[in-house]
Order: sequence, then C-alpha cells, then structure tokens
Amino acid sequence: MTRTLITHADIVTLDSAGTILRNAEVAIDGARIVAVGQAPAGFQADETLDARNHVLMPGFVNAHTHSPMTFERGWAEDLPLDRWFNERVWVVESQLSDEDVYWGAMLAAAEMIRGGTVAFADHYFYMDRVAQAAEQAGLRALLAWCVFGEEHNIGVDLPGTVDFVQRWQGAADGRIRTLLGPHSPYMCEPRFLARTAAVAARLGVGIHIHLAESQQQVDNSLARYDRSPVELLEANGIFDVPTIAAHCICLSEIDQAILARRGVHVVQCPNCHMKLGMGVTPVPALLAQGVNVALGTDGPASSNDLNMLKEARLAALIQKLHHADPELMAGDLPLRMATQNGARALGWPDSGAIVPGNLADLILLDCDQPHWRPRHDLVANLLHSAQAGDVSHVMVAGRWLMKERRLLTLDQERILWEAERRALKLVGQDLAIVRTYAG
Repeated sequence: MTRTLITHADIVTLDSAGTILRNAEVAIDGARIVAVGQAPAGFQADETLDARNHVLMPGFVNAHTHSPMTFERGWAEDLPLDRWFNERVWVVESQLSDEDVYWGAMLAAAEMIRGGTVAFADHYFYMDRVAQAAEQAGLRALLAWCVFGEEHNIGVDLPGTVDFVQRWQGAADGRIRTLLGPHSPYMCEPRFLARTAAVAARLGVGIHIHLAESQQQVDNSLARYDRSPVELLEANGIFDVPTIAAHCICLSEIDQAILARRGVHVVQCPNCHMKLGMGVTPVPALLAQGVNVALGTDGPASSNDLNMLKEARLAALIQKLHHADPELMAGDLPLRMATQNGARALGWPDSGAIVPGNLADLILLDCDQPHWRPRHDLVANLLHSAQAGDVSHVMVAGRWLMKERRLLTLDQERILWEAERRALKLVGQDLAIVRTYAG
C-alpha cells in the first residue's frame, strides 16, 4: 500500500467542528487518512506532495445523475419538463446501444474527475457498461438500472436488474455498489413498486427513484390513488429499504414527515430544477426534520454539466432567493451537502470529511489565482468564488486519479473522439433539421 504525505495545505476539513487548518499536513496510508494537521512521528511517505497555495477538502459526491446523458448535452433546450422528456430525451434514449452508454459514461467520468467528484449515484440503462467506466476511472459509484415497470424497459426487466445487482455488488475493491432503480411512482404501477421493494429487501439492497418532481404528478397521484407520490411509495414498501429519492420538490408537510421518519435520503438538483422551471425542494424544512439532504447534478441533458461545485453554490442561492432570506444555507452547509451528505446517502459514511480514519477521498484546488484573493474566509472562497477548473488533484481511496490537472486513469483524447462521434450519429439528422429551421 502507498503512503502519501500532503504538506503545506490549507484544509477545509468539514469535520463536526468545522475545523479549518492553515499550512497543515495530511498523512495517508493506503486507502485511509491516518493523521490531519501533522504527520505521525516516524511516518515514512512513499510520496510527498507540496500543496502550497492549494486548498484541500473532501471530494464531491454526486448523489443523483444519469451520467451517459452527456450524449444529450445541449440537445433538449428551453422546453417544459413534459416536452423535454417526450420530444427529445426519450426519443434519443430509445436508440441507445450499450456501447453508446459506455462512452457517454466515460465522458462523464472524465468530467467528474476534473471537477473534483469522487463518487456518484447513477440511475440509467445498460448499467454494466457504466460500472465498467467507473471501475476504469477509479471512482466510487452506486449504480441502479432504471426500469419502468413490467414492460417498455430498456435492456432488461426487473429480474435482469437483479442479475446486474449481484454481478457488480462490491466490485472494484468495494468501490462499486448496486441497488434497484424503479423510475418513479408516475411511471411504475403500485404492484410493480411493491414487487421491487420485496426484491430489494430479499437482496439486502436499497432503491434509487425519482419522486414528486411536479405538482401535476402529485395531483395525478391523488386523483388516481388518493395518495401523494410519497404516500404511495410508503404504502408499497419502498421505504422499508434504504432509499434515495431525487428531486422531492412538491411535498406536503405529511410527505416531509414521512421522509424524515423513514430515513429517506433526498437529493436536490438545483441547476436542473432552475433550468427546467421545476420548482424548489423545501430543503430548510427537510433539514429541520432531520432528513439527510444531498446534492446531485441530474443528467447533463438537463443540467448541461456535472459540476458539483456549481450545485453547492446554487443550492445556497436558490433557497436564499426563494425564501428572500440571505441567512439561509449559511456557512459550510452547502459544501457538506455536496460531500458528506452525499457519501452518507451512497453508503460511505466514512467519506466526506478530512479526519483520521476516514477514506482518503479528497481533492486539492489551486487558489493561486485572482478570483481566490483575498482569502478572508476559505469556505466562502470555495462556495462562492472557486471554479471547477481550479481542481488540480483528485484522490479516491488513496489513489491519485488526477495530478496537476492531468488525468491518470483515463485517455481523454480517445474519450472525446468516441463520445462526440457517437452522440452526433444518434441525433445528427435531427440536428440538421433544427439548423435548417433556424436558418
């Protein structure tokens, strides 16, 4: 196992006390942090990195994404949610091959590493190929194969997803974990939801699902079942296993209480919510009830990028604006949501803070740049001034995935060529039509 010593770093630990250290050291032995502040006496490092003029912090965790949707970046713009789905996204996804998904996921992996993401929860199709991409990239991943019900699925049905779960659970030295991924209560019938919950309980895995994305979904659920989407999931056993619920925008007080009582992990995707005009997740109310709220980017078809630093910033700003209260989401809370809250949702509670014993999942940002100065408040600098391009080093489980902005696990040139070639082939004819109409 490799021993690494990082010296002269300014450290935003995100520990329970919010400790910030200046000109400090972090000692790493294998996959874990063994000391913060000063290396132990006699610590013999295989590698020493001078992090002068860098900020060290936990790596970001993208708790809800559809990473292969890099293929649809810029393809479904300025449309309401229903048209975004029906006229653009699902048209392209119906044509996807497993090889397309692999290269879309590889493109996403390169982007995520460059932006400081160390782990992601993905919910898509042909997930064996996403698992291969995560394994090659060196990232942590919690993967769910999305299914719509008993029919009209892409690639596999529910029994097929069980095979996927069992194939990849604990792979890549434990960096890859799996769970079940019913799409949503508006796409999946109650009987199928109940079946999925029973299968998840039998396998000992969790569920990743979209929930309460619009008032129309809530109204339709009440009209059809006399239950809100949250109540429908609880009635059908979904919350009997660990659950990640994405979006959760339209929630009643009863819904919020259910999510809190059942320990559901809620994921807000502020960039996507703003761009599609979806609304605002009631994050302050959920946090007040003890709900673990994490952050995600959603897919690049809606957010256009996989920038978790931006999501943390928007998570703060959207609540301040929505409630007309500049004191909301203060301090390092958005950074915690983007790191340790996500790590907890994905099942790695020993990640997301720079403390001894935790996993060495960390990043360094170059702060020797104009937009970082002056450094009155490193948390404010990170949240409101830093850019994803400032990330210079990324480490997962003690292994460098990027050093001095150079990717070490991925061939970026090959990825860019393959991904763009395949994406343009998928939508090229329609793109030509759009250009004709625009001209």
